[in-house]
Amino acid sequence: MSTTKSRPRSLAAFQRAQHVIPGGVNSPARAFGGVGGQPLFIARGEGPHLFDLDGNRYLDYIGSWGPLILGHAHPQVVKAAIEAVQAGSSYGAPCERETELAELIRTAMPSVEMVRMVSSGTEASMSAIRLARGFTGRDKIIKFAGCYHGHVDSLLVSAGSSALTLGVPSSPGVPAGCTNDTIVLRYNDLDALRTVFQAQGDKIAGVILEPIVGNMGLVIPSVEFQNELRRLTTHHGALLIYDEVMTGFRLAFGGAQELLKQKPDVTVLGKIVGGGYPVGAYGGRADIMKKIMPAGPVFQAGTLSGNPVAMAAGIATLKVLQETNPYPALERSTKKLCDGLAQAAVAAKIPHQINRVGSMWTFFFTDKPVVDLDTAKTSETARFARFFWAMMDRGVYLPCSQFEAAFVSTVHTDKYIDETILAAREAFAVI
Repeated sequence: MSTTKSRPRSLAAFQRAQHVIPGGVNSPARAFGGVGGQPLFIARGEGPHLFDLDGNRYLDYIGSWGPLILGHAHPQVVKAAIEAVQAGSSYGAPCERETELAELIRTAMPSVEMVRMVSSGTEASMSAIRLARGFTGRDKIIKFAGCYHGHVDSLLVSAGSSALTLGVPSSPGVPAGCTNDTIVLRYNDLDALRTVFQAQGDKIAGVILEPIVGNMGLVIPSVEFQNELRRLTTHHGALLIYDEVMTGFRLAFGGAQELLKQKPDVTVLGKIVGGGYPVGAYGGRADIMKKIMPAGPVFQAGTLSGNPVAMAAGIATLKVLQETNPYPALERSTKKLCDGLAQAAVAAKIPHQINRVGSMWTFFFTDKPVVDLDTAKTSETARFARFFWAMMDRGVYLPCSQFEAAFVSTVHTDKYIDETILAAREAFAVI
């Protein structure tokens, strides 16, 4: 593998973009703020690979931040999208594909009896919060430090993802009143959860969390934490909201809730249900969902919601997952990768923790078990940045932040897993 890559065209593209786009990027996570240097500009994706403007090829472990479980430009997804766009890209009116995709989601997730399509994970989270408040007649929402639910004003407090990387726990432009009813707790903290419900249980509309976290790096909930969340929300009449934007259809066909054997009241879904196109969705019990307009009084609308191209790509993706059941193979290949990385780190005497569930994983540069935001932040981020660029120079594209999960796709064969482990061995030797 090459250990040096020239990227002059990416640099020029970034400089050009900075004149017309704030920071030169359309989402902060792309700015490489957690690792330094200039972001790559991508020309195309194919299978497990990305190609930058300079023609460099990279094994991609981001997959558009999770949804490309089938890899880039999967033939069946591409075919479905082309056929759909040839019939018109947007109607602003109902089409049968919306119903077909909703039926597939309902089949996969028994907790979801009805679904509303939207255009992003942020929109889905925002709508789920409004629905919880409208359904319960209460105002307060519990979230957990390090969980990211999109740039919703009321949830942009102690957020993960790029908000964590850039050191922005909240944002200018978010009035204090927007977050007055948001309660932030530590993930996996049973005592704090019980204390808040004991004091304010009759005021809490809902609890939103990533059931398996990807936005402070991968963090796994304890069984006791899962069970207590379900018990307390049920007892106090609050809604339990699972943000499965990353985990839905990624960790199992039925998402994290299938693996954890839990049944939330509302589930938030993201781009994987659109095959990587701009899509979000939220769904849950029928009695809750029927509160949404026009069936009920809680307002939510969107011209591009359920657009035919995204619906077609989503249907194709979910059908491939349903018919091929790639999850056992993804489990094996991701375990092989993480075991290989761990062995390489031990040989190089590098303190580390690897958290993994299914095809999601994070390599933390810390010797402390990572169970929440505080322990995630014990990671040596400067060393992660050096590792990131050493892997990039060896043709491996990892998330550009210590506090993000990485993803394996169905097209990461054993050959590519072995290449990645070899690259890591070389990288550990120079960082």
